[in-house]
Amino acid sequence: MTVHTIFNYLIFPGFLFSACIGLLACWLDRKVTARIQWRVGPPWYQNFVDIVKLLGKETIVPESAQATFLLAPFVGLLSLVLVATITGNAIFFPAASFSGDLIVVLYLLVIPAIALIIGASSSRNPLASVGASREMKLVLSYELPFLLSVIAIIIKSGGAIQLGQIVEHQKNFGAHIASLPGALGFFVALLCALAKLGTGPFDIAEAEQEIMGGTLIEYSGLPLAIFKLSKAILLYVMPILLIVLFLGKDLSAVFILMKFVMIAVIFILIKNTNPRLRIDQAMRFFWGPMTAVAALALVLAAAGF
Repeated sequence: MTVHTIFNYLIFPGFLFSACIGLLACWLDRKVTARIQWRVGPPWYQNFVDIVKLLGKETIVPESAQATFLLAPFVGLLSLVLVATITGNAIFFPAASFSGDLIVVLYLLVIPAIALIIGASSSRNPLASVGASREMKLVLSYELPFLLSVIAIIIKSGGAIQLGQIVEHQKNFGAHIASLPGALGFFVALLCALAKLGTGPFDIAEAEQEIMGGTLIEYSGLPLAIFKLSKAILLYVMPILLIVLFLGKDLSAVFILMKFVMIAVIFILIKNTNPRLRIDQAMRFFWGPMTAVAALALVLAAAGF
């Protein structure tokens, strides 16, 4: 492994860069939420401080927990670092993109949810098991419409399954969101991204008012810090992936920042203006109207619209 490769994965656009941008995006979330609620909100460095404080806390492992309880957070974090590196390369270093990297990204994006399910189940806490069950059903719900919307983009890009080629196609022929199937696919992928993030109205697996944190109820110290950091990186990864797939016409630094902030603000506004759904409502929503809209986008893309 060369020094350049190590730099890519550990510094830019990998772990360190994605973690810092993700934590700043979390601050934006908290700041905008606070303003909506007529509060001041925390300073920009608050999330960094929270992670450092958690790293200094004692890690308590339930007596009946299995070995995967401590392993799960690291597996989820590792998968997201890989996704951050691959998607970042597609934007900043298109030549570093490799054939089929989109398929790899789609696989890797499922692993954090699976890690959360395995970790919660390993704790053998009844409330964590309820959260794991909800997370499992949620994954099965949103993955289908999300994949259909991505397939529509693959068709629009002439069958390209390489992120760099999808970006190049949009530079030459315009952003996919400017077409009808692209706009429909973006709408579906945006809501599926919210569910992947586990934020409102899809924060069903944690639901602090109902199951006291659910999947994370038994976590503390370093493992909890890893899960929090993974969620921050995911908040960076999902907007970047949406930009690559749907908004890849102009990827200069200023426009990337504008698009990223726009998507993040949309996430925050949806989160703060919609009540949490029940798991059965979320399943009906994704398997019903969202799958129908994604399928329509796929058909329109195949028809050449």
